[in-house]
Amino acid sequence: MNKISQMLTLQQELNDATNGKGWEKGITKNGKLIDWKRCIYLECAELIESYPWKHWKNIDAQPDYDNIKIEAVDIWHFVMSQMLQEYRIEQKGSIDTLTSIIESLPNYQAFTQESDAGQRDSYKQITVVEALIRVLFCQESSEALMIAFIEVAIQSGLTLDTLYRLYIGKNILNRFRQDHGYKEGSYIKIWNGEEDNVVMQRFLEEHPDTSPDALYRALEAGYTG
Repeated sequence: MNKISQMLTLQQELNDATNGKGWEKGITKNGKLIDWKRCIYLECAELIESYPWKHWKNIDAQPDYDNIKIEAVDIWHFVMSQMLQEYRIEQKGSIDTLTSIIESLPNYQAFTQESDAGQRDSYKQITVVEALIRVLFCQESSEALMIAFIEVAIQSGLTLDTLYRLYIGKNILNRFRQDHGYKEGSYIKIWNGEEDNVVMQRFLEEHPDTSPDALYRALEAGYTG
């Protein structure tokens, strides 16, 4: 099993289900315009907020690395979507081709190794996130976007394996949300005082070998909506 290929496939399926077939043309089945780059830089801002960067507030606080990882996974959803759109429409590439391109990037091998984000300077980590934002605003290539994302993932303490596990969890959670009224606004995100992200992440930590179907059933059992 190739983890990059599987994540790209799952993201394609999620986008097809959520936005309708043909979303790669930049518009959903409901006529809403799609802007993956805007999605990315707004998620980047949320990631930065997980660092205690404000010099006037909570100056002794520590980075919230659990949430930083979740925010990085959210960014990953949109980075993949941007690349799928470009390669499957503009360049008429396949998922296999896109997988090969990602695996050939100069920092990909470093991404497959362990990383300890807690030992790094949080201000430098923020700088890496801002470098990703600059790639977006400077209209650089999708390869440059992916390289920048891998740097963010590494600085966030993620490896390919941990990204894969959390992505699978978030992918299933996103499907669960869509199935339970997220788009209509009726979905309840706080479960017994905890955000659904936290519930999902804890379940994965307690059951690291769970299947996507088992995770979905666990979410159904715990949902308080």
